[in-house]
Amino acid sequence: MVSIVVPIYNEEALIVQFHEAIARAMNGITEEWEVVYVNDGSTDASLELLKGLQSMDWHVVVLELSRNWGHMGAITAGLHMANGRAVILMDGDFQDPPEVLPRLIDAWKKGAEIVVAVRRSRQESRKILAALFPLFYRVLGALSDYPIPLNAGIFSLMDRKAVDALNSLQERSPYLPGMRAWVGYRNAIVYYDRQDRAAGEGKLSFISRIKYAMDAIAGFSYKPLRLSFVLFGLSCCVSLLLAAAMLFAGSAVGTAALGVSCAVFFVGGLLFLTVGVLGEYIGRVYDEVRGRPLSLISHVHRSRVQLATQADKITVPNGGFTIQPDGSGEAGIKAA
Repeated sequence: MVSIVVPIYNEEALIVQFHEAIARAMNGITEEWEVVYVNDGSTDASLELLKGLQSMDWHVVVLELSRNWGHMGAITAGLHMANGRAVILMDGDFQDPPEVLPRLIDAWKKGAEIVVAVRRSRQESRKILAALFPLFYRVLGALSDYPIPLNAGIFSLMDRKAVDALNSLQERSPYLPGMRAWVGYRNAIVYYDRQDRAAGEGKLSFISRIKYAMDAIAGFSYKPLRLSFVLFGLSCCVSLLLAAAMLFAGSAVGTAALGVSCAVFFVGGLLFLTVGVLGEYIGRVYDEVRGRPLSLISHVHRSRVQLATQADKITVPNGGFTIQPDGSGEAGIKAA
């Protein structure tokens, strides 16, 4: 089964049209499928429409949250509820086009365990966001300690192993594209053209997007903490240059001014060094608090033949023995 998780918040103008588009896209899929709509405390008629869809289409599962928990809260709830061997995450405003779903599933069937939908182009009516999104992805790509695919949001397919790994994490400020890259597994990319919203306005405020960007950078990069070491090095270099300039000063006033400046930069550098060391320890405390596992197992390869180790179970008449299946799926040792 393939599960499609869609967070919904005040999307009454789009729900019916969106579900029809998903049904059309999934008609040619041989796998069974379900759509888990997560109603994130909608105040319009979204929940009633979802219940109506659920009564008419057995593919629909409606998950009603107790209140509005935000975009990532709804996604997390949907990931825990989805039952499929593969789970697709997408937004319900047509910016993630349903016609891309078969391509994600085809890549999964070919062996990919995480299929990321990467935006080849982006239509955005809000000009400020259209300018800020590329800038954010460039900054994130430069700062991240992990190779996070750029121009990619939540729109993706994940195999059950990857979903279980994500569900095992207990992050309170999750950034899903970063967590998806962190768990690893075999990745594939599907490119698509991201459209503008079909109707209505975006539900994430500008402040919420700023917080989401900070979660992305703080959750997957220690470079801001280690910036203090860079500033310490720069301060020491400036201090040395000022100290050298004191030797060529033409007056006592100039020498004194350069000496004071040299001392200020040197003491400032020591402060940066102290902050950098403190930041390193804070980063390690942060790692311990998050409790991310040190590794995740993708496959365990074992031989189907398991030799008995007890000497009393092995008999070797006539100088030999044979290994035969014992009927339980394992192998036993039989005398030749």
